[in-house]
Amino acid sequence: MDALLTYTLRQGDRALVLAQRLLEAVTHAPEIEEDMALSNLALDLIGQARALYSYAGDVEDEGHDEDHFAYWRDQHEFFNPLLVEQPNGDFAQIIVRQFLHDAWALPYWNSMLQSTDDALRALAGKAAKETAYHLRHSRSWVVRLGDGTDESHARAQTAVDELWRYTGELFEADEVEAAMASDGVIQAPDALRDIWRGTVGSTLDEATLTMPDDGVMQTGGRIGRHTESFSRLVGEMQVVARAHPGAVW
Repeated sequence: MDALLTYTLRQGDRALVLAQRLLEAVTHAPEIEEDMALSNLALDLIGQARALYSYAGDVEDEGHDEDHFAYWRDQHEFFNPLLVEQPNGDFAQIIVRQFLHDAWALPYWNSMLQSTDDALRALAGKAAKETAYHLRHSRSWVVRLGDGTDESHARAQTAVDELWRYTGELFEADEVEAAMASDGVIQAPDALRDIWRGTVGSTLDEATLTMPDDGVMQTGGRIGRHTESFSRLVGEMQVVARAHPGAVW
């Protein structure tokens, strides 16, 4: 598969899968306003995924549109990092997962403003603004939960501890990223690590939460190896399209 196509699908899958998890949580948030916020985060991510999938179709040049990439690939053909597919759990899990992602996504999109790829650079202009809001939102909740009651603190710390093992994959690089970096399409993924750790570290300090040791990181999502819960996520996401192939609104 072409490196640019694979890379674009990885980013589209990341956005779509996280959006799907957020939509599963709507009506389960602790307050109505937060249900609306989760919906808005998901809509932004779906918009990013649609743009990325449309561009992937142009790169592939086989007549596939955004719906094909979202609804007509099997689970092993999705290339999202494992972090974004983790089940929702309690509200702390949802927020910490979002925060760990957003702390990476904002410097990522900011770096893409310098991309030599015109389409990805244009998308980054909009996505960076959206993601800045996402990070403000998730960060404020991490602080609120961590520095709140004994119960909220414990749940937030548990979420950090359980999700930390999936963060290393955000900075992995293989031949796809190497090709993109050599062409100036992206920065080397590891270049974002210090920014991410700075944001995460300062936030956890303010939230009175402890940053875990890195330890062994779980990887594989970017090459199509997913966790057990992923098959159900994909099944729910694709069920209508597959039950009514060719249907349009």
